[in-house]
Amino acid sequence: MQRTVPPAPATPSRVRPGLALALLAAGLAAADARSALGAGEPEPLWAYGYATPPGPADPAPPETVPPTSRTPRDGEPAESQTRLRHVPGSLAAFSELDIRDGGRVVDWFPGDHPPMGRVLERGPARLGEHSWGCAYCHLPTGKGRPENAPVVGQPVAYFMRQLADFRAGARTSADPRKPNTRLMAGLSRLMTDAEMREAAEYFGAMKWTPWTRVVETDRVPRTRIEGNLFRAVERERIEPIAGRIIEVPEDPEQSEGLRNPRSGFIAYVPKGSVRRGEFLVTTGGATIEGGKAVPGKTLACAACHGPDLMGLLDVPGIAGRSPSYLVRQLYDLQQGTRRGASAAPMLPVVARLTGDDLVDIAAYVTSRSAPVATQAP
Repeated sequence: MQRTVPPAPATPSRVRPGLALALLAAGLAAADARSALGAGEPEPLWAYGYATPPGPADPAPPETVPPTSRTPRDGEPAESQTRLRHVPGSLAAFSELDIRDGGRVVDWFPGDHPPMGRVLERGPARLGEHSWGCAYCHLPTGKGRPENAPVVGQPVAYFMRQLADFRAGARTSADPRKPNTRLMAGLSRLMTDAEMREAAEYFGAMKWTPWTRVVETDRVPRTRIEGNLFRAVERERIEPIAGRIIEVPEDPEQSEGLRNPRSGFIAYVPKGSVRRGEFLVTTGGATIEGGKAVPGKTLACAACHGPDLMGLLDVPGIAGRSPSYLVRQLYDLQQGTRRGASAAPMLPVVARLTGDDLVDIAAYVTSRSAPVATQAP
């Protein structure tokens, strides 16, 4: 069904303070987390990096932390795995064996971030030599990738709460197949409180900068999924976007082959989704009729995440973050698999959101840190 683009919303900068409070209060009064109207929505499989729903033959992966390995892979030439590689602008050189080693995170640009301590580079000390450094998945810059979390610039208190939720089993995935969610649970149980704080303060010391480019389009390149990440298999956009967000590396070799922390991502979003998302994010869908506030289906995000959506006190920043990640978190909250103290205030926010709403909200929120491009089909 074709969705209409709402009129330009009244953003917080255009709404009188008293009226903004009235809209927020009306939205809170109308939202009923127990009704969970969005709970029956189908899983946004694309956000989790899958093409088909989970079935009985898809058991959840274990929460144990698999050992890292520097053993050359069978079926690949040994020379190609040991040959030193380079990325533009870096003086460093690493082989494929180095790059794949999660227990000794390669660092192409040491000047882009604070010095990495043991838990960032090697992982929890309890795991010994075969560990997973925080910066392997989240990158030394903390910007992460669509299949995991963009943690840079988040408040230390929020970061610590999330690790505690992973440790306590209060933060899981609505798709039980998602392997890195369970890997995080396993790692958090092995981390000491000091290691948790070290990671939180490291990532929290850096500022968020643009990382994902948003393009509104009707069609996307055909893709394949590798490790819960979409990769374009061609440049032409011939496949209907079909209400999804398709997030791919700008340069697959730099991002995947070399794990270059300066090589970002492009998010293809449906046409009109940024405008529709702006309406929901800035007003909660609320309107004014006859001089009275009529509540919408959700709440304005700025009330908690700040007017620029970059976070407020111990509430996380969301502007510019991966739309795949944002949709996963909203859906996990809606399905009750992400719980804990930080999740409770979000329940009235997500209760009535549809799958289309999640797409629109994520498209707008991600677009907040970079210009939006619109491409013809």
